[in-house]
Amino acid sequence: MTSTISDISSFDQDLADSVRSDRLQLILLPTEQCNFRCTYCYEDFAIGQMAPEVVSGVKNLIDRRAAGLRRLQLSWFGGEPLLARSIIEDVTSHALRAQERHDGLVYESDMTTNGYMLDGEMAEHMADLGVRTHQISLDGPDDHHDRTRVRADGRGTFQKIWRNLISIRESSAAVRILLRVHLTPENMPVMPEFLTCIRDTLLDDPRFSVFLKRVVRLGGPNDATMNVLDADDCKIADLERLLVQGGDSERIFTPDEICYAARANSLLVRADGRLGKCTVALSDDANTIGRLLPDGSLDVDNRQLQPWLLGWESRDPEVNACPYLTFTRDPRPLLQIGKRPVTTATYG
Repeated sequence: MTSTISDISSFDQDLADSVRSDRLQLILLPTEQCNFRCTYCYEDFAIGQMAPEVVSGVKNLIDRRAAGLRRLQLSWFGGEPLLARSIIEDVTSHALRAQERHDGLVYESDMTTNGYMLDGEMAEHMADLGVRTHQISLDGPDDHHDRTRVRADGRGTFQKIWRNLISIRESSAAVRILLRVHLTPENMPVMPEFLTCIRDTLLDDPRFSVFLKRVVRLGGPNDATMNVLDADDCKIADLERLLVQGGDSERIFTPDEICYAARANSLLVRADGRLGKCTVALSDDANTIGRLLPDGSLDVDNRQLQPWLLGWESRDPEVNACPYLTFTRDPRPLLQIGKRPVTTATYG
């Protein structure tokens, strides 16, 4: 397919944004432990809470870069990040102080959480620390959700999460809640009724929106027995129309066409200090691109980093949408691309 001038212009702007040294996204894993054991989870929970020297490294990195930044984004991931609440409080407070010291620095923060510990009071507390966007997953009504999103002790989680969502709705927390609703062949028959309940209960509040996401195989131990929907299943579009009914399209979240992992100025910091790019490929050695040092400097292996950025050089939108494709496709054409230098952001 021939690219238009506007397509090329958009691509080049996205490329420029991805290497800007005045923007930095840190995806932080304050703990890699979790209070859930979701049946499709791909994480192994082998690492615990972020080590003190790594926390110091994150704060020192912010200090090193703050004077030259216009935008700092801290994205909290896990495990379940709220199990390490004190680390979140420590680092976000440090980021707020950095924002106060440096004119022109905009600090933002978001969190991917299972929602079990995020009630209205906690949402207000996190908002005060700058954490104002939360992504929470639901697998359908309780009888479906509690089969797949279970606590580590095997007990269900839906009712607790739902009470927390109502608590947030009734609070004045300055937050945005993205409900990531997982779709599977098993729960599709109940989805119209469940999503109608979400629409009528939560979506009149502009702080809430929904992202309909097919469960896919991500390398977890139950992949072989999982049933998944086809990407072009027409029933997904029907559900989106149901959610928009009586409201507007902002009720539906549309993900960015370019993955964070394709951006040179986005880094994953694991609890043990390893640097990576992707929150899914945690067990793949290709996803370790270096280490954060206690003084805030970054020891980056450019040979490990380079494959994550190949979509910009190949101008392949599929690779930019998921850079992990470079490790799962036929590697021969990618090796040819990889011989040429790739421009990256200045990290130090």
